[in-house]
Amino acid sequence: MAGIGFELRKYLNDDSFSGTIKAYGFAGLISAGPWVLSILGVMLIGIVALSQKVGGREVEQFTTSVTWIMGSSLILSGLLQLVFTRFIADRLFEGRDNIINANLFGAMLLTTVVSGAIGAALLLTIFDESLSYELLMLGNFVTLNNAWIVVIFVAGLKKFKYILYSFFAGYSTTVCFSILLIPYGINGLLAGLLAGHAVLLFTMLAVVIPEHPVADTETVRGDFLKLRQIFPILIFIGLFYNLGIWIDKLLFWFHPGTSESIIGPLRASLIYDLPIFLAYLSIIPGMAVFLLRIETDFAEAYDGFFNAVRGNASLQEIETLGNEMILAVREGIFQIIKVQGITVLVLYMLGPKIVAWLGISDKFIHLYYIDLVGVAAQVLMLAVLNVLFYLDRLADAFWLTLTLLISNCVFTWITLQLGPVYYGYGFGLSMTLTAFVGIFLLSSELENIEFRTFMRPHEATA
Repeated sequence: MAGIGFELRKYLNDDSFSGTIKAYGFAGLISAGPWVLSILGVMLIGIVALSQKVGGREVEQFTTSVTWIMGSSLILSGLLQLVFTRFIADRLFEGRDNIINANLFGAMLLTTVVSGAIGAALLLTIFDESLSYELLMLGNFVTLNNAWIVVIFVAGLKKFKYILYSFFAGYSTTVCFSILLIPYGINGLLAGLLAGHAVLLFTMLAVVIPEHPVADTETVRGDFLKLRQIFPILIFIGLFYNLGIWIDKLLFWFHPGTSESIIGPLRASLIYDLPIFLAYLSIIPGMAVFLLRIETDFAEAYDGFFNAVRGNASLQEIETLGNEMILAVREGIFQIIKVQGITVLVLYMLGPKIVAWLGISDKFIHLYYIDLVGVAAQVLMLAVLNVLFYLDRLADAFWLTLTLLISNCVFTWITLQLGPVYYGYGFGLSMTLTAFVGIFLLSSELENIEFRTFMRPHEATA
């Protein structure tokens, strides 16, 4: 994402108000826009379906099915996404562009086989719905898993507008097809969703494939599966992070007192899902700052410092650049705290009006407030995790994401036992704890960064 950040900073270099608005606007849309577009698209389908006399229960089944597809595909693809990203970055650094697309096709083949097998096994064992519903669920699941892999490349190509165009085209297709297929009920809605996800996937492939040559004899390669060319620890980091983000939702969905069965084994929690969804809309400002400060200012300072280390710079120059890198981290984190803090404050004051405008119970306000704080801490944690990746502190990233998973699971379970008054505190406390643990790990790494950098070859590798 650093490449996208550098492209966006061109707007900031205009030194104008309009340039600043464009930079932060695009940054917010790129970092959080695809997620917002997908959710808004699904919500719009639900609203239109209800207006066309489709049963409310059927619409609820559709939105619940989509939520489970999204969450499960992110968790499963998380096993491969980070390790594959690092593999591609290393091959590009080596100048081996000719094997990139072949390995992409290999990763997509593996993703299709694994997600297809897991999805089919689940449908055959724990689902008892119509064949058409099960096939559409399987198709959407496999397609989304592949989309999460391909989106890595689009981000790396610096074509930030293309990410938005792809998601907009995909979910516009979903909305249009779903509306046309409304007479077929939930199957029609899921068919429209599959069409949109297919458009999203192939639109991104259309821009990725021409960027790297493919040898005629090597259409598919599996180099990314060779242990000596990858960092296996990234498999666990990707799993822990995505599962850690979703574990509180899963616990609320499976707890009998906070959820209900919607379709087949899929459950939803009315009391938990809506407040946390509203809270997640608040991440856009913080993610915009994250992209422009951490993925740009820090990335530039990082390159300057390590180029000096690898070059013939004097110790004094290295120390100066090291201090600039530390300053960039501190400034980036401070900006995220400031912007996200203001956002939380504004949305906190608007809470009663938002709840009233949506026509939902006042009982949701308390949980909404707690989730706002938790989401703000999550943005901060993500920024810290990103810096740890830059510094190649994979062991620290491992422990940080494991802290996220365990704390969110344990704290959420405890709050479920304590009762409704404590709902949401598990998520909020977990994200806050993880953010503080991340800041501690990062501070320890940045202290005497010059000594740690030069001594790292003698340390045990992650």
